[in-house]
Amino acid sequence: MDLSTRYLGLELKHPIVASASPLTRDIDGIRKLLDAEAAAIVVASVFEEDIAADHAALDERLETLRLASKQGDVPIIASLNGATQGGWVDFATRLQDAGASAIELDLYRVPSDINESGLTVEQSYVNILRAVKEKVEVPIAVKLSPYFSAPGNMAKKLVEAGAAGLVLFNRFYEGDIDLDSMLMKPEFRLSTPCDIQLPLMWISLLSGRLQASLAATSGVWTYKEAVKYLIVGADAVATTSSLLKEGPQNLGRIVDGLRKWMESRGYNSLDAFKGRYAAAHLECPDAFMRCHYSDILTSEPNDQGC
Repeated sequence: MDLSTRYLGLELKHPIVASASPLTRDIDGIRKLLDAEAAAIVVASVFEEDIAADHAALDERLETLRLASKQGDVPIIASLNGATQGGWVDFATRLQDAGASAIELDLYRVPSDINESGLTVEQSYVNILRAVKEKVEVPIAVKLSPYFSAPGNMAKKLVEAGAAGLVLFNRFYEGDIDLDSMLMKPEFRLSTPCDIQLPLMWISLLSGRLQASLAATSGVWTYKEAVKYLIVGADAVATTSSLLKEGPQNLGRIVDGLRKWMESRGYNSLDAFKGRYAAAHLECPDAFMRCHYSDILTSEPNDQGC
């Protein structure tokens, strides 16, 4: 049975990727994920603000990347979260030189200036990508959020600017308020399978319509979520929360479940079913989405969570 896939031009033995998390911050965690047979590993994000506060932190992260890149033939993808255009370019260059097979640009910014237009925000992302592309040769993936007025058009602009792939979607973590201390407090919530619905829809809408790889992230705990993402056209499926909760070995369970599901359906390769429900096969995706929305509103409520 052939579970292989291509992502960012890289050959993966199967589609399940360990995305950036505390597990991928040091070499011990990365080795555990390699032992669990991750198809690719995204090393924990380098944040520009952290490096500015402690320059030694960058050396440590680069050394982890160097060591990880020498562990075998599994692609090691760097993740970068910059704050300035100069930072994006400088750090991306260093990550490439440290052995990254590809670089994932984690575009997280809350446009808090009410005078800044959506067009300006979108153009700033395109400018960052172009600046990085001018300096590095490894493939670039862009991890973006769904919070654009036209996510599909934004995806198209990024691909035209040189993105080899898109990761859908970045999870924006909002804070909460502690009523005892009257202070803001961080609120970290693991994803659940309920979180697959938005990226599932957009991967379906983009698959087959862009010349770029598509990676799905959010809500992948079992083979079922992975299969759904693949059916709509994902080339790779990333998981984080399940590995933090269940341990690195859960990655192997997802792969095993995918293999058994394919056997039960008589599929010998991912290509036999990948992208079957992509909207590119539809004559009028807009009409289909409206009809689907109407069906949801007239169906019985799901009181089982999702």
